Amino acid sequence: ESAQCPPDEEAAFQDIQLYRYFNTNNLWINLRVLAEILAERSGVLGLPLIRNEKPVDPAKPSTPRVYQLETAMGAALAVIDGAQALRVPRSRFVPVKKNSDLLVLMSDAYDLREDFGLQLAADRAGAPPVVTLDDRYYLLYDAMTARFPHGAPSLRRCDALTVKGEVVFGRDIVVEGRVVVENDGDGALRLADGSRLRA
Repeated sequence: ESAQCPPDEEAAFQDIQLYRYFNTNNLWINLRVLAEILAERSGVLGLPLIRNEKPVDPAKPSTPRVYQLETAMGAALAVIDGAQALRVPRSRFVPVKKNSDLLVLMSDAYDLREDFGLQLAADRAGAPPVVTLDDRYYLLYDAMTARFPHGAPSLRRCDALTVKGEVVFGRDIVVEGRVVVENDGDGALRLADGSRLRA
């Protein structure tokens, strides 16, 4: 977990040539074995504690800083005898850490399968679009959806979308290629319904 990485090792931690495998946050647990382990350990698995510093109110970054204490279930690999990691295809790794990741999943870059799973559209050739949204305006879910009131734009043919400043997306907007939308002015830039953004 990034919160466990010492600051002086962050560059190496994020080097995908050095660390080629990622945690997909999929856990397969034999519940009978887990029950036995918990019974042996008085109900405590003994996972390492993670201290994560953040503002007490994420909607107001200026609020006092607090520590959120958490554990990472992936650490169970080290504390459960016989635990194993499985190598799965890249298609199984679809992290949603920020609203920019969620926007991609909400878009037509992904198809809804019959079993209600999401799958990257076949014509994307295995590569999802890279979206970067300005945290000043899109960090919180309600703030993001207020600026995408008609849902996500079409990202089917988008390689990358970067939004800087406050931008409100109209209905049926299509993004193609590598697009940067920037608003340096006061107030929101409103993109008209049906706009095609290309680069």
